[in-house]
Amino acid sequence: MMRKIGYARVSTNEQHLDLQLKALEANACDLVFTDQGISGSTFDRPGLADALAAVVAGDMLVVWRLDRLGRSLIDLISVINDLGKRDVEFRSLNEAIDTSTSGGRLTFHIMAAMAEFERSIISERTKAGMSAARSRGSLIGRRPALTPKQILEATDAFMIDKVSIEDLAERYQVHPTLSCGE
Repeated sequence: MMRKIGYARVSTNEQHLDLQLKALEANACDLVFTDQGISGSTFDRPGLADALAAVVAGDMLVVWRLDRLGRSLIDLISVINDLGKRDVEFRSLNEAIDTSTSGGRLTFHIMAAMAEFERSIISERTKAGMSAARSRGSLIGRRPALTPKQILEATDAFMIDKVSIEDLAERYQVHPTLSCGE
């Protein structure tokens, strides 16, 4: 028999879980885990961790609204995919997403396709922006730890004066692997 495990969250201590808890109760959840005063921007939430640990194959994780599980579409898709790999169904009451039904799975796959599209667009924009910056002469990436003059001085100290890498790293305030030109 499928167990329904509910999860409810509010972002501040001043907010109340009552509405969500009533909806989860009305949906016959066997267990309900909660987080209060914790943002949805992070997945590091004790109640969510407990809910995800409690569900086993054949169970269903139920939330009042999708945004109670998380804000990022990409992260939501990841969590729901992970549940699916564990043979755990997912239901969001307000959005009528239920992965135990063909329509719910379709809705979820459309969301997943949109998230993948969003990732691709972001990647393309980032690459285009970096290319445009390079064409304007901007340097992309982290600045070198040492100036060209410091590199020459350190190389001479290492090759001629036999100063150790560790001593050079300390002198130039860099990590020993950075002082070797890596």
